[in-house]
Amino acid sequence: MRSFDDRLAERIPLNHGIAQTLLALGESKGHYELYTRQMPQVLETLRQAAIIQSTESSNRIEQITAPLRRIQDLIAQKTTPVNRSEEEIAGYRDVLTTIHSSYRDMPFTVGLVLQLHRDLYRHTQVPGGVFKMADNEISERYPDGTVAVRFRPVSAVETPVAMAHLHERFLQAWNAGDVGRLLLIPAYVLDFLCIHPFTDGNGRMARLLTLLLLYHAGYEVGRYISLERIVERSRETYYEALGLSSAGWHEGQHSLLPWTEYFLGVLTAAHKDLAARVGKLTSARGTKRQMVLDAIVRAYGTFTVAELQATCPNVSVDFIRLLLKQEREAGRVTCLDRGPKARWRRV
Repeated sequence: MRSFDDRLAERIPLNHGIAQTLLALGESKGHYELYTRQMPQVLETLRQAAIIQSTESSNRIEQITAPLRRIQDLIAQKTTPVNRSEEEIAGYRDVLTTIHSSYRDMPFTVGLVLQLHRDLYRHTQVPGGVFKMADNEISERYPDGTVAVRFRPVSAVETPVAMAHLHERFLQAWNAGDVGRLLLIPAYVLDFLCIHPFTDGNGRMARLLTLLLLYHAGYEVGRYISLERIVERSRETYYEALGLSSAGWHEGQHSLLPWTEYFLGVLTAAHKDLAARVGKLTSARGTKRQMVLDAIVRAYGTFTVAELQATCPNVSVDFIRLLLKQEREAGRVTCLDRGPKARWRRV
């Protein structure tokens, strides 16, 4: 759509600050891949928490709330929705689960967007999965009760063509590889929000589609850190950046810079949060013990203390040696020779 016209290359912001951020995110992605190999138990703990936080925060941004205990039970499917809010929370749970588990098999088409919106409302009486039938507007209510229109999206009659055009041009840019994918994602999301294709659920859909596109770009931090929780905590900045970048959108005179900087800031915060939480969880003695035991199980043939430490960088050599001594006394490992380079084997 508007961002993906013939001026896409010059509209995409790539100043020094953004270039540095993209470089840092690439390094953070490498750290994440290391975590997945070395700390599966820690990541599983974070994954369970992230699902709850994402479902709670993304709905709460839209004033859809429920007690935390009810949300936890809904996510665990220990109960069924009892009101409209819980129905919408259950729908978000379903779409979030689908993206986490099946993103590799989800080609990014208009049909997929409609399908996910349908699933978002599958527990309600609202007909999901169809574009808006009447024009809508994005407004803001002030404390004195007055309401001001912040943005007028694409008309209902133009929406199907606008969405088709957006996806066509977006996928062309995505597959061409001339523009970094972390720069294309916020451009897509901005256009999606400016089109505002649905009567309701546009904000939640935008956050879910962001997660899906990050998966497609190879960034999986949203599996373990709730991006929606970060957005909720920075809600004022979110709306400010969206307002700045949507100004002049209909005329194709808008700037992607504010919205792109906000998006990359959220992604950076998520990776920092992941590193901090992994460090905190792995500092516990029981977690460190399990990490080393898992490394021993995964070791092919024999292994050394140095190899275990390389696999478990947050665990000290002294702790590894103490654990090996305990495991040897229990008859679960054996030492094949002597010295600091001695090789061990699981019995």
